[in-house]
Amino acid sequence: MKIKSLLLLFLVTFFALAQTPQEITDLGLKTKQETLPTEKYMELPNPVTANLQNWSSIKGIHIGWGSTDIRYKKEEPILHLETTKHLKAWKGERISAQIGISNADKDIEISVEVSDLKSGKYKIGKEHFQTAFVRYVMTDELNKDGKGGCGYRKPTDFDSTLVADVLDHHTKKIEIAKYSSRGIWLKMQIPQNTKAGNYKGFVTLKNRTKILKKLPFEVQVLQRTLPQPKDWKFHLDLWQNPYAVARYFGVTPWSEAHFKHLKREMKLYADAGGKSITASIMYEPWGGQTQDSFNSMVMWMKKLDGSWHFDFAVFDKWIEFMHEMGITKQINCYSMVPWKLSFQYFDQATNQLQVIKTQPGEPEYETMWTAMLTAFAKHLKTKGWFEKTYISMDERPKEVMHKVLKIIKNADPNFKISLAGDWHQELEPYLDDYCVPLSTKYEQKVLEKRQQQGKVTTYYTCCTEPYPNTFTFSKPAESEWLAWYAAKDNLDGYLRWALNSWTSEPLLDSRFRAWAAGDTYLVYPMGRSSIRFERMIEGIQFYEKVNILREEFHQKQNTEALKKIENVLQLFDENTLPQNPASEVTKKAREVINSL
Repeated sequence: MKIKSLLLLFLVTFFALAQTPQEITDLGLKTKQETLPTEKYMELPNPVTANLQNWSSIKGIHIGWGSTDIRYKKEEPILHLETTKHLKAWKGERISAQIGISNADKDIEISVEVSDLKSGKYKIGKEHFQTAFVRYVMTDELNKDGKGGCGYRKPTDFDSTLVADVLDHHTKKIEIAKYSSRGIWLKMQIPQNTKAGNYKGFVTLKNRTKILKKLPFEVQVLQRTLPQPKDWKFHLDLWQNPYAVARYFGVTPWSEAHFKHLKREMKLYADAGGKSITASIMYEPWGGQTQDSFNSMVMWMKKLDGSWHFDFAVFDKWIEFMHEMGITKQINCYSMVPWKLSFQYFDQATNQLQVIKTQPGEPEYETMWTAMLTAFAKHLKTKGWFEKTYISMDERPKEVMHKVLKIIKNADPNFKISLAGDWHQELEPYLDDYCVPLSTKYEQKVLEKRQQQGKVTTYYTCCTEPYPNTFTFSKPAESEWLAWYAAKDNLDGYLRWALNSWTSEPLLDSRFRAWAAGDTYLVYPMGRSSIRFERMIEGIQFYEKVNILREEFHQKQNTEALKKIENVLQLFDENTLPQNPASEVTKKAREVINSL
């Protein structure tokens, strides 16, 4: 049988080729929609009814500038809105603002227009702005002990509500029913060649053809310039799931149609300065923990003579595509130690898919992985990718890691290795990319040594932390807090395990059978961003600002300015949350950095 035929069999067997129309979420809620939504969709019914007493203070339609720190509730009036908004930005920075609307009148249909911003003879064109209606998605809550969001869960055991998170730029007009509220998100990309100054403009809101309000706003563009996202130093590693995209849009994996959809979804990651590409080099490295399992991007085949053959065609297509998207720094390949310790392959003798159950320390495991890694190293060197590729594992015991390290280095001593997991002093010298939990602190001498060696040193959060976190019910400022913390501890960046491991109906219901709602994804289908994701990007931009200012002030020996930076960074201590809310500490830190 020819290799191409085997590859086709491999793909057809491993991948679901079409979506099944769904009318309920995987947690049993009726969607009133026959298929998975794309450009237009209806939100789920609100399980919480409006309390009319709360609406007694609102007359007619109430519109004004709100706060990006708040997820406004659909059923409650927004009481504290401002008539104007003043923002500060470096050249090249991406900033956000939120408008709030509360409707105590009859149903209305809202549309939004943004003017150019002008400062004398200079302007920032409205093409640099994007408006998005803030849409509501179903969420839940932390575990009952309040100590995190880990573990399998039934929706009946947790309070479920609609929460503001989706940023829907596809919808150009939206109905707001009587006694309900909604946010409108304004995202502004300040061009790098903008002249410093105060730029003024306004946002116009209409009910069908009638103008309801013109909201003025001003952006003070400062003298400093932020690099483009591709040049940011922050090491952002959000694990991508291309299989979720194929399932959601009902396309054949790795087809032209699949890559068309991937381009839109992965652009969000690229524009956030994403640095690492997630590649699954064996079947289900994390078992079936997600709605859409990670299949193997490498075809494993055992030939008639018992030797191994590997086809890297799918892997190559994925890496080349991500490089075209501008994500080029690092390739993280998972995993030599999958959760199930079983390895699927095509067996030429039986002409069928078979499974080997083996583990580190067993001869069969060593033989199989030595063959794979040897072939992989050769292929990577041919493609010119060897130096940026990491053999990656997560949350594995140190005894297992020692056995795996030996196999990797025997296959090729120059292979780079990454681990996201607990701190192990004896493993550290072998890890070119080490990512530890938020609760773990690197020793300063270890951190300095790794930086001198050019190694990647980051941290992660997952379902464990009640806060800060990026659940759909988490406070928005907690997403921004994450990069500030990395700046405080002089870390290279941050890892979160899921960019887009979508639930069955991600636009409607962010809850999942395991973990707190929103744990499995940060962005939504059709290239929709989220409140969480935008605030994360804002934090990354301030990380870049801190690095730029530190470097400048060190060169100028400006100890006073350096002290201001270090003092404000000390506010970012997870042990003080939520008593010192992320919204307050990020606000204080922003003011200090933007004043320098």
